[in-house]
Amino acid sequence: MKVAGASQLAAAYPGMHANDDDDVHVCFQDEVAWMMAMSAPGFAAGSLVTRFVADRLGRRATVLTSAVPFAVGSLVVSFALKPWLLYLTRFLWGIGTGMASTVIPMYLAEVVDKEVRATLSLFTRVTFNLGNLLVMTIGVFVTYDYLNNMLLVLPITYLIMCYWIPESPYYYLKDGRMDAAKKELMKIRRCKEETELEDELKRLQKDVSSEMRRSSSVKELFTGKQYRRAIIIAAGLKLTQTMTGVMTIRGYLGRINEQSKSTLELKTVLLVFGVVQFGIMSSIIADRVGRRPLLYYSLFGNGLCLAIVSVYFYYLEVIQMDPEVLSAYCYVPFGAIIGANVIATLGYNSIIMVIPAEIFPMNVKAVALTSLSMFGGLIGFGMGKGYQEIVNLAGLLGAFSVFTGFSVAGALFVMYYVPETKGKSLKEIQIILQGDIYNEAENDTLNQVKESEVNEVVENNELKEVNLSLNNVKV
Repeated sequence: MKVAGASQLAAAYPGMHANDDDDVHVCFQDEVAWMMAMSAPGFAAGSLVTRFVADRLGRRATVLTSAVPFAVGSLVVSFALKPWLLYLTRFLWGIGTGMASTVIPMYLAEVVDKEVRATLSLFTRVTFNLGNLLVMTIGVFVTYDYLNNMLLVLPITYLIMCYWIPESPYYYLKDGRMDAAKKELMKIRRCKEETELEDELKRLQKDVSSEMRRSSSVKELFTGKQYRRAIIIAAGLKLTQTMTGVMTIRGYLGRINEQSKSTLELKTVLLVFGVVQFGIMSSIIADRVGRRPLLYYSLFGNGLCLAIVSVYFYYLEVIQMDPEVLSAYCYVPFGAIIGANVIATLGYNSIIMVIPAEIFPMNVKAVALTSLSMFGGLIGFGMGKGYQEIVNLAGLLGAFSVFTGFSVAGALFVMYYVPETKGKSLKEIQIILQGDIYNEAENDTLNQVKESEVNEVVENNELKEVNLSLNNVKV
């Protein structure tokens, strides 16, 4: 599902810097910065669209709709001759990525068994890395125009493949459509008899009814005490993911390699980076090791690698060591960046997309993930546009020092605040996060159910007495 988005978001940079096509006009630094930054507000806009489409039309319809901005953006870039058209393209691709990145984790969290939830959720990350690999390997050998024309195939393929996916039973249960939910659940579990799913369907209905007893509004999300810990966890992880510079480093990899005085060719750098990123399969260990260990160990390891890069640029930019002496160590920054990329892909950069879909209850899940994506788009825009400003002010030493600091801070945040969700149902996760608040709400729900049952019994008894009196009168 993510191949199309990853390919298109990765497409602009390799083509502009790796090809020698005379028809390509290399943008100035400020224009490149704007182009890199424009996907973030598009991501936020796509997430906002998802907020309404996912709850009104369903998860499946949202997945299919996300193909539209990908297709339109691919058409625009095919004819782009001005920088502002590239800005528009990145914005449109950002919308599609924002929609897909918001609804797909939500969809998978609702339809996949808890034992393999993280494994299958992280498989989307594998396809995302595949998209990057395709562009980085193909893009350095073909012309810029030819690469962009190839991208037109991806949204169509994406739409056809996703057309056959079933709807989430949670979506139908939320609206009280039991028969439709049962039908979709039979498709997902591949059951032929309805009786095989009766117990599971009743459990899902009870969980959804319990979570939907409250409002689904933005006000409910940000004023309800029971959601505060989930909000802090999701926002903290999103901030960490963005500010550790994973996307920024990938986007500016060619320029970083050039400024490090490395003798490696850009084609070699992009090929190695893409192959290594795709070759790391975090989904294999996600449901075995657990979320928390992967998060904090990978963040510490990423911080260590980025600290090595910072030390290199300290000698290059501050000490101003002789380039001939430093040339013996020119492979150090690229090697450390590759190491950071491997660790991030194995750990936090993949896991962080799974956790938010697990920690929010059904009634606010859509609005929560949308708000989180908009928050991510805001800080992503700041990082995309601000990176060049940081480099202009403090050099690459300053930029990589920021990335290192956020990696270490993020690891400490995970160690002391983020719970383990491995092997737990969505209801069990809510009990951990909400504690006594969840138990109180559960008791209130039970009391309401009992009260309604008592009222129903009383009404039935009164009706019987009325009927009996009428019969006596007739006699």
